[in-house]
Amino acid sequence: MQELIPINVLIGDRTYRVKIDPKDEEPVRKTLKIINDKIIEFKTQFSGKDMQDYIAMVLLWYATQLPALDEQSTPGKDIVEALRKMEDQLDKAL
Repeated sequence: MQELIPINVLIGDRTYRVKIDPKDEEPVRKTLKIINDKIIEFKTQFSGKDMQDYIAMVLLWYATQLPALDEQSTPGKDIVEALRKMEDQLDKAL
């Protein structure tokens, strides 16, 4: 079992210290970048009372994006299709 590593996480205007698996560091940092970029985007588009308003908007946006992303990104289907094409080519060659 790998040791968890501590990282500083910045969301909005607050920093949090969390421990994560080292293999999860890159996806966590990419997700944080998306979240913070969206916060900035929402701050410029909408007037809010405080950072909590923007974080709530980003949370709602992110939660509604996940099901849409799952439907769009189906690498399993792509792999199956590629394998079928290869199988057809092998059948023709034999």
